[in-house]
Amino acid sequence: MPATTAPAALLALYDREMRRGARPDGPDAVVERVGRVVRRTAPAHGWNGVEWSGFTSAQEADEAIAGQIAHYTSRGLSFEWKLYAHDEPADLGERLSAAGFTAGPDETLMAADIDGLALTETVPDGIRVVPVTDAAGVDQVAEVHEHAFGDDASRFRRRLLDALSTTPDTVAAVLALAGDVPVGAARMELTPGTGFAGLWGGGTVPEWRGRGIYRALITHRARIAAARGYRVLHVDASPQSRPILRRLGFTPLTVTTPYMYEPPQ
Repeated sequence: MPATTAPAALLALYDREMRRGARPDGPDAVVERVGRVVRRTAPAHGWNGVEWSGFTSAQEADEAIAGQIAHYTSRGLSFEWKLYAHDEPADLGERLSAAGFTAGPDETLMAADIDGLALTETVPDGIRVVPVTDAAGVDQVAEVHEHAFGDDASRFRRRLLDALSTTPDTVAAVLALAGDVPVGAARMELTPGTGFAGLWGGGTVPEWRGRGIYRALITHRARIAAARGYRVLHVDASPQSRPILRRLGFTPLTVTTPYMYEPPQ
C-alpha cells in the first residue's frame, strides 16, 4: 500500500478486507458468509450483526433481511445491521426500517495512513497515558465510558476483558490518568492479516475535555498499531470528533448507520 491512498481505493480495500473478509473477534464468535451477507454471531455481550451485504435486487435484500432476523431471534440475540451509504439497493435503510429495525445516529467512516498523520508529540500537563492490561484497568476504562457517554458499560467491560484475556493480539486499550484518577480512555481493535486497526470508544470525562486528551489517545494508539505492523487507522467518527480527526489527517470515506433489531420479548 502506498504511503497515501486515494479515498476511493481505501474504501474498496476496507470493504474487501474488513467487511467481506471479516474475521471472528474472539474464541466464541463465528463469522459466516450466507448468500450475499457476511454476519457475525457471538455471545450476548459481544457484537452481533451484519458486516457486509451486496444485493443485486430488492427481492434478494428482503429475503436476506428476513433470514437474518430469523437467525438472531432464534438465539434470543439483538443485532446490528451496519449499513454503509454505498450499499445496494439504495433504499436498503428503508427496507430495514420497514422490517422492524431502528436506525441510530449516522457516523462518518474516516481513515488515514499512519505515516501521514499529524500526531501530537505532547501529553497534556498533569496527564499520563498508560496501557490497560488487567481487570482493574478494564474497570477504569468502563468507568470513563459511563461518565463520558452516559450509558451502561457492563457488556462493553466483559467484551474488553474477554479480548484482553483470550486474544490480546487483537485489542489494545489505554487510559489517561490525572494522578490516579481515570479521565480518558480508548481502545483499538487490530485485525490480523489486514493493514487496518480500528479506533473505538475514545472518550474524555466532561470536566477534562478541550485539553488535548482525545488527540493524545489517538497518538498513543497509532504508535501501538505502527509497532505491530499496521498501516491504516479507521474510525466511525461522530460530528464532535470529525474536526479533530480531519486536522490530524483522517479522510472521510463514507457514512455508516447502525440499524438495531431487538427480538420480541
